[in-house]
Amino acid sequence: MRTFARMTPALTAFQRLLTIMDELREQCPWDRKQTFQSLRKLTIEETYELADELLNEDLTGIKEEVGDLLLHMVFYARIASERGAWDITDALHTVCEKLINRHPHIYGNVVAEDEEAVKRNWEQIKLAEGKGKKTVLSGVPTALPAVVKAMRMQEKTAQFGFDWDNVDQVWDKVREELEEFRTADTAADREAEFGDLLFSLINYARWRGIDPETALERTNRKFRQRFEYVEGRAGEGGLQAMKLSEMERLWQEAKNEVSSPPLRAEGGS
Repeated sequence: MRTFARMTPALTAFQRLLTIMDELREQCPWDRKQTFQSLRKLTIEETYELADELLNEDLTGIKEEVGDLLLHMVFYARIASERGAWDITDALHTVCEKLINRHPHIYGNVVAEDEEAVKRNWEQIKLAEGKGKKTVLSGVPTALPAVVKAMRMQEKTAQFGFDWDNVDQVWDKVREELEEFRTADTAADREAEFGDLLFSLINYARWRGIDPETALERTNRKFRQRFEYVEGRAGEGGLQAMKLSEMERLWQEAKNEVSSPPLRAEGGS
């Protein structure tokens, strides 16, 4: 195990955060009042703010949001330590041991020649670590957005061989689900078939190396920018006074005038 003989700038900064957290928890009325549950919704909000900055690739914004999330992690550790459960040291050692255990190709004798081998090892080790009725999909949070959740479930089950043989089969499944959605008779059937269609499209995106959440967000931003371009040129009467043909003309104009910022999805093991 590595040891640190001196305080590096990073460790000094982290110690500063821990000291400030202790001071706030002991002296600030708002900070003293916070609990796991009161912080939960704020942490979710901060996570989405970081997600926005990651899509924008705003390095200054990413730095700020990473700091905000670090504060939340330290806050949770402080609350847990007050209950005598665990502290930030325990949490850090836990994740360190987890990383070492799940990277046997670095810290052991396992050979992993490519990214896919690393991912397979990760999932198999993670499953073996589980207690009780641990399943392959139990590590996918139920609160994840549906598109992200579908992608993660597909990725996880694929690591155990539950996948199509080739991309043509995946596309055939998309076409099959599209036809079933098109011919569905009832509202309930249409909803069910639409869900199946989305799931198959997400699977096709996975095979093509596309992050569907990022792709959809890029389209959302593009639509918003173009529609706001149309709205900004609507005149005194606003959108209500515009004919559809005029909206369409401005929409086509916006396609040449407005460009969406590039979005890149990055992942790791």
